[in-house]
Amino acid sequence: MQTSDGHTCNLHSPARWGLPADVVDDLGARLHRFWQRFRACFATRTRDSSQLAHDYLRAQLTIERGRNFANIERRLSGGDGQRLQHFMSNSPWSGPAIFQQIRREIVATHELDEGGTLLLDECGDEKFGDDSAGVSRQYNGRMGKVDLCRVDTCLIYANLTRRLWTIIDGELFIARQWFSDEYRLRREQTGIPEDRQFATKLALGLRMIERCRASGIRFDIVACDSLYGRDQSFRSTLHAAGVIYAAQIPASTLVSIDEATSARASTAGRREACEVRELARRERTRWRRIVLRYSERGLLSADFAFIRVRIGAEGRQTASTAEAEWLIIRRVNEPRRYSYTLINAATETPPERLAEWSARRYFVERTFQDAKDELGWAEFEARKYRAWEHHLALTAAALWFAAQTKLEWERECWRDIRLALETGAPALPALSTANIRELMRAALPLSPPTLAETALSVVKRLVQRARSIGSRLRAQTGRFDSS
Repeated sequence: MQTSDGHTCNLHSPARWGLPADVVDDLGARLHRFWQRFRACFATRTRDSSQLAHDYLRAQLTIERGRNFANIERRLSGGDGQRLQHFMSNSPWSGPAIFQQIRREIVATHELDEGGTLLLDECGDEKFGDDSAGVSRQYNGRMGKVDLCRVDTCLIYANLTRRLWTIIDGELFIARQWFSDEYRLRREQTGIPEDRQFATKLALGLRMIERCRASGIRFDIVACDSLYGRDQSFRSTLHAAGVIYAAQIPASTLVSIDEATSARASTAGRREACEVRELARRERTRWRRIVLRYSERGLLSADFAFIRVRIGAEGRQTASTAEAEWLIIRRVNEPRRYSYTLINAATETPPERLAEWSARRYFVERTFQDAKDELGWAEFEARKYRAWEHHLALTAAALWFAAQTKLEWERECWRDIRLALETGAPALPALSTANIRELMRAALPLSPPTLAETALSVVKRLVQRARSIGSRLRAQTGRFDSS
């Protein structure tokens, strides 16, 4: 394409897309500087093994698959994985300290003063045995069934304005049975802290939100799914703290239409108790078509209904003292389906804002997808609680590194605004975590091992297996017979 001043623009020029050579060349050093800011989190009273944290982050950001302890150490240093396994499973460095540092950096980032959302959700990881910390038969939302799994309760920070997201806190849900006398030995073997007591997912979520608020992170709303939204005590606690929530609820939730429904509401009439799905089907319910945002699939829009309702404990019809809330019904026509969200916003809140708030849980899937598909969150195989804590914290750090890199490059590097005209896009797409990883693999390439290095690695594993065989035989017989 030729510009008005006679110069030819290359559509595929990295510099025009905000990726000048000097910035891209600095990516490996950027990871080093990032690790330096977190380095104190990995030190213990007896040693500083923080270099292993750098190795782990590098592996998450560069290795394609098989990011277990042995493979990471073998690819990065030629080791057999024992040092890294000890660092992750036994070393007493603090995972929560990593989250605290992430939250401090978010607070210090002025571009994130507006547009922030806290997303409370859980992620189930199916298991084939129950000998790992917290594993039990419980509901796995990802699989949609009760099965043997581990459930991570996570708090996510997402910023719609800046198009970034990261995990900022996490708790392992541990079922009540784990705290029985029958499970005492299993708690000791998996290293569950002695001071850990049973807590519901709702209690864990409230703790994480409170830690986030104490850190000073600025956010508009807390968004959560129906596990949390259907609990009136959970919503009341947030409301009392002055927090606006966008909480999904089941279709069977009973509500009564608020007598003081404004003229803007989607239906009118005297108070009546009904399930929210009945409101969605009523002919007199008024719908508004609202465009939520641009996406890479085009304009994202849906039909919305806005109704002021009151809801009581466990969905029962309420007394007049119950707080009125906005019920946002979202309808997607092909195929026809509905979602229901309660928002404790003021009566005069614009419908466009209510609709946009009700749709922010979209970023949960984006965060979990990046963590699992790009950073190896789902490849975790260790059994101990401390290894789980460390793995989640470092996965969150890798997510924040990618998000922060995108944000800082956007601030520091010029993007040619004519690219939108040349490509026909209403807005230029942001860099993805996958894009950052692709650049990282070039910035910090993992050299393939030589044949001699591979042979030595194989021998090390043979020695380890032989010693394990000998150890088990001695334990069984009390002696070792080499004949």
